[in-house]
Amino acid sequence: MVLGQDKTSSDQKFLFFQIGKVSFNETLFVYLLNKYMKVHLIKKQSIEDFVLKNARSKVSFEIWLSILKRVDWNEPNELISTFNSADILGKGSERVVFNIGGNNYRLICKYHFGKEKIHLFIKWIGTHAEYTKLCKEGKQYDISAY
Repeated sequence: MVLGQDKTSSDQKFLFFQIGKVSFNETLFVYLLNKYMKVHLIKKQSIEDFVLKNARSKVSFEIWLSILKRVDWNEPNELISTFNSADILGKGSERVVFNIGGNNYRLICKYHFGKEKIHLFIKWIGTHAEYTKLCKEGKQYDISAY
């Protein structure tokens, strides 16, 4: 990316950005940055720790993380568009449960759509069986294991 000033106007100087052969003025560049909201995953270390204890889950979580790097979400329902096996949890919890590795693992995250980023806070990670037990106890809405 090249950053410079457009000197075509003698009165004003405009910032421009060049990526490859495409140039953007400052306004368009800021618009493009704001249009695509990136995910800020909070406590990625929790996934890394889980994978160390559950080696079979490594590839599944790597795939999930690689998809997460390329998403463009603007509202909660778009999480489901990307991960169609995910479920938005109710009761105003602002939580989503992701089914990972062919439904072998579950990941509960609290989400918050900020102005520039979507924040995903990891709240719980476990196996499908552990998640089923968690749900029977009604803890999926408020658990904060991480």
